[in-house]
Amino acid sequence: MGTIKLVALDMDGTLLNDRQEVSKENAKWIRKALDAGIVVSFATGRGYESALPYAEQLGLEGPMITVNGGEVWARPGVLHKRSLLPLPVLKRLHELALKNPECWYWAYTTMNVYNKENWSEIASAVEEQHWLKFGYYTEDKPALQAILKETSAWGGLEITNSSPSNLEMNPEGVTKASALREVCALLGIGMSEVAAMGDSLNDIAMIREAGLGVAMGNAQDEVKAAADAVNVTNEEDAVARLMQDYVLKG
Repeated sequence: MGTIKLVALDMDGTLLNDRQEVSKENAKWIRKALDAGIVVSFATGRGYESALPYAEQLGLEGPMITVNGGEVWARPGVLHKRSLLPLPVLKRLHELALKNPECWYWAYTTMNVYNKENWSEIASAVEEQHWLKFGYYTEDKPALQAILKETSAWGGLEITNSSPSNLEMNPEGVTKASALREVCALLGIGMSEVAAMGDSLNDIAMIREAGLGVAMGNAQDEVKAAADAVNVTNEEDAVARLMQDYVLKG
């Protein structure tokens, strides 16, 4: 690991506490990093509209990664790259959801997010949308495993999660790591100069490829195993600790 020039942060379970807030201590140390000339970027499964208010709150004006790498923003409001889920794949994923009525499901378009509750709003216009990601949620572990087994056999999908009870589907090769490589190219830096931190399977690729990959104390075990270091939990100002212990050290 060389000098860190970019810090890539997952949001839910990482930057945000369990009340969906940025703690004062995390905000303080993000400001210190920005003042030191370090780029701080979100790398989130959230859509752009959901992530933007937090970027504005923290004064982040650089690149953003949303929808698990499905969108890379050069800066807020300026799209750099978008990777779409093919329409036939989206339809197949939705059909599988309907065969599993115990599952909650949701999908991101470039304009909105639709779920089991409001799918009727988009049902007649599915083919007119540009789709980015599909997700399933159920606490029925055998059902989730069955969905994972079936979708894995299809090929063409990047399958991760943002909690142990869900599955998230992006086009194959679209990850937070692939998006981070795009961001590094925009900034003229290498992945060795990146610190990345997260808690779920959708964070593993970037944690493995970054110069410094950090798992949250509340991370899933597979994430901890992939990381260079394990931090405190999202209730204990983990971003502040990352900045103090690694990024701004010395």
